[in-house]
Amino acid sequence: MPLVPTTGIHHIRLTVTDIRRSRSFYEDVLGFPVAAESPGSPDDPAVRTDPFRLYGGVVFEVNGALLGLRPVATDRFDADRVGLDHLSFAVATRDDLVDAAARLSAAGISHGEVIEMDQFGIAILSFDDPDGIHLELTAPL
Repeated sequence: MPLVPTTGIHHIRLTVTDIRRSRSFYEDVLGFPVAAESPGSPDDPAVRTDPFRLYGGVVFEVNGALLGLRPVATDRFDADRVGLDHLSFAVATRDDLVDAAARLSAAGISHGEVIEMDQFGIAILSFDDPDGIHLELTAPL
């Protein structure tokens, strides 16, 4: 049976607790441009009953892919539960990781060190978003 002929990731949607806080993080700290906003309020009961809508959410464009935020969570992220472990964004160079670490520090966001993973030919920088979702930037070595 042939492989499904995917050409890349189209979009990812994260469930968050506070849309304003999360939007500020992805827009102001990471610099992702807003591609679309969804009308409605995260306080609307319809938000919690329709998992396919982004009422009150926002979508960012990240190099041709989309990253959506859906404001319905009432708990915290846990990488040890079934689902997402972490999300990694590609950057062009190791220097971009160093620059990103400085940007995160300037915004008061804790992060790991730039780690070189020779066995995979990459370097990474790990940090969390406001809901504790594990994020990573990855650069080729």
